[in-house]
Amino acid sequence: MTIFQTKTQTRHGASPRTAHPAHPATTIVPLYGEIDIFTSPALRERLLRVLRLSTGPLVLDLSRASFCDVSGLAVLVGTQRRARALGITLRLAAPRSQTVRLLRVTGLDRVLTTHGSDQGEPRPYSLPAQTRTGD
Repeated sequence: MTIFQTKTQTRHGASPRTAHPAHPATTIVPLYGEIDIFTSPALRERLLRVLRLSTGPLVLDLSRASFCDVSGLAVLVGTQRRARALGITLRLAAPRSQTVRLLRVTGLDRVLTTHGSDQGEPRPYSLPAQTRTGD
């Protein structure tokens, strides 16, 4: 089962409403468990809701996602397309080696920007100065 959440935090612990609009916050969505044909529909809906509320870059933290199949990749690609249409940058943080291999085999490693993993153990994504993380 995949559990996902969004957390909100801005520089110096300020409320997201006080963030300066010229510096939109980064939204980080940590994903847990398996991203597969059974969990992808709920994840897609969740990411669409997150995109509607986002004003800055969107980071999907995959460090705790134990598995991703092609239906999960479809959700990631669809989310990237929607994000791009809204002027939002999507990044994948710390994907596990199985996900990295799947991205390479499908050629999506050239389309989806990833940070924090190179076939080894996932490394934590280092947060930008202004970050939106929470629900």
